Amino acid sequence: MAGRRVALKSVDWLAFAERVPPNQRSMFNALKTRSDAIAAKLNSLPEAPAAIDWSVYRSTVAKAGMVDEFEKKFKALVIPEPTDTQTSAINAQQAESNKSASVYIEGSKARIAQYEQELDKFKNMIPFDQMTIEDLNDTFPETKLDKVKYPYWPHKPIADL
Repeated sequence: MAGRRVALKSVDWLAFAERVPPNQRSMFNALKTRSDAIAAKLNSLPEAPAAIDWSVYRSTVAKAGMVDEFEKKFKALVIPEPTDTQTSAINAQQAESNKSASVYIEGSKARIAQYEQELDKFKNMIPFDQMTIEDLNDTFPETKLDKVKYPYWPHKPIADL
């Protein structure tokens, strides 16, 4: 019974091991060893607990009715299984992470397109050793000096230097 429940929630250790950084490999190995030990212990347990022979206890226990009371309480005993309260929170966090990752990927693709345009501009421009000042100012407008607004050297505001 326990083995079947555990088998449904098994861990893909190979995929997990690929994501473990080298400095945390020892902790990962300890976790895997502990998990394997627990799984082996669970697999060694029988599917159903051993049946209690109440007639043997009735014949050996001197107080009458005590075994019947224990048997009734034992059969009425229900051990609750823990409920999963974290999966929904984890799934919500995963969805949020996927959403933020897709936003980041889209932003990265936009930046890549912009950088490729800049790279094409650099590949197609005149080599620097053949450029004139006018060519430089046309290619890179931020280098153009405003001699009308700032007539004195450096022809830029001091804060921009």
